[in-house]
Amino acid sequence: MLSIIIVSWNTVDLLRRCLASIEAERGTTALEIIVVDNGSLDGTPAMIHAEFPRVTVIESQENLGFSAGNNVGMAAAQGDFLLLLNPDTELTPGALSHLLDFMAAHPAVGLVGPELRYGDGSHQPSRRRFATLPTLFLDSTPLAPLLGPLRRRYYMADRAPDLAQPVDWLVGAALLIRRAVYVQVGGFDEQLFMYFEESDWQRRIKAAGWSIWYEPAARIIHHEGASSGQVVTQRHIHFNQSRIRYTAKWHGPRWARRLSRWLWLLFTWESLVEGAKWLLGHKRPLRAARLQSYATVRQALDGDGEQVTQSGTATQSS
Repeated sequence: MLSIIIVSWNTVDLLRRCLASIEAERGTTALEIIVVDNGSLDGTPAMIHAEFPRVTVIESQENLGFSAGNNVGMAAAQGDFLLLLNPDTELTPGALSHLLDFMAAHPAVGLVGPELRYGDGSHQPSRRRFATLPTLFLDSTPLAPLLGPLRRRYYMADRAPDLAQPVDWLVGAALLIRRAVYVQVGGFDEQLFMYFEESDWQRRIKAAGWSIWYEPAARIIHHEGASSGQVVTQRHIHFNQSRIRYTAKWHGPRWARRLSRWLWLLFTWESLVEGAKWLLGHKRPLRAARLQSYATVRQALDGDGEQVTQSGTATQSS
C-alpha cells in the first residue's frame, strides 16, 4: 500500500486540486491519503470531509510546521511506501506508477522524487547537491552571484534534467520513501521548522547507506510556495534560523555563530539601503514595510547562533 501524506495550512483551493489529481490516479494502486492540517482557518477540514470522504484528516490546533506535520502523518501511515506531497502540487497521469515502478526496480534506492513543473509547464529545478559553507553563507542573499560556478553546481545545472540520476537531495514538494528507510532513519528534525529539513533528512538517509534518485519520467506540477508565501517576514525568519541550525548540525557550532552574525549584518545592510530609499521618497509604503520586516528578522536572528550552540546541535525526530 502507498500512503500519501500532505501537510496543509490555509491552502484549501490548491489542496482540493491536489486531492482531485490523486483520486484520478487511484487505478489499481492501494492508496491511503492522510492530510495533516496545521490549524487552517479557511475551512480545509470541512472541505475534505465533504468532498473527499476517503481521506483521513488529522487536525492540529496550531501550525506545527512542515517537519512536525509530516512526522505526525508518517507516524500514522500504514503503507510500505510513503509519499510526502505538498498541498500545492498536482499529479500528472502516471506519476505514481512511475515512482513506484522505479522503487521496485531499484531496491538500493531509499528515496526518489519526480521532475517538478511550474504551473505553466516549464521545468522547476529540484535537484541539489549538499550545501557547502560558501553556499550556506551566500546563496539566497544579494551576494549569491559571487558563488559563480559553485551555484551552478549546487543547483545541479551541470547535469541535464531529463535523465534519471542519483542526487544528494531533492526539494521536498514530492518525495517517495520506503517505510523501511523511514523506520531506520526516523522522521524530520523538528528543530528545522521549515526549510533545510528535507536536505538534513536526505543527508541522514544517505549516511545510512541508501541512495537518492531523481526520476523525470514522473512529473508533478508544483505551484511553489503557496503556504510559506503567505507571511513573508516569517518565511525569512524560518529560512535563516533553519540555515543556522543546519550549519551547526553539519559544520559545527563555530560556523553557525559566524553565519548568524553574517546574516544579521546582511539584513542590517538591507535595512540601511531601504532606509535611504525611504528618505529619498521612493515608494515609501513599500520601504516602510520592508524596514519593519527586516527589523523583525534581525531581532529573531540576534544571538540565534549562540542559542544553537547552547542547546546543542539539532536532534532528529523519530
